[in-house]
Amino acid sequence: MLTGGEVAALVAAVVWAVLATFLCVALVKLIKLINATTKVVSELGDRTPPILEDMSSTVDRANTSLERVEEITANMQSSSEDVSSMTALTRSVFTGPLVKIASFSYAVRRVMGQRRTLALVRTRKRKEASR
Repeated sequence: MLTGGEVAALVAAVVWAVLATFLCVALVKLIKLINATTKVVSELGDRTPPILEDMSSTVDRANTSLERVEEITANMQSSSEDVSSMTALTRSVFTGPLVKIASFSYAVRRVMGQRRTLALVRTRKRKEASR
């Protein structure tokens, strides 16, 4: 039979064997995980340059479009200034004479109204004088 020391040594050997087995399984899983991660990083590294090139060309196209928009905005600003100038010119060309014509017609109506009133008053005075 086995002595107490031999049983303790046997139990310790079995525990170490089980522990070593668990460690080996864990290491195998860790190695698989590291390999999978390496593969993913490698694929990502392979896919990154085309994505960056696409992004670069997209940014270039966006810059070109923004430059066109800036040109359009500048042209619209110039056109707006031209329209504003034309409006001011048209206003000054037509408004001045229209004001003068309106003032003149008002003066003529007023004078004509005063003449009619004066003629009416004279006519009434003549009628009263003749009665």
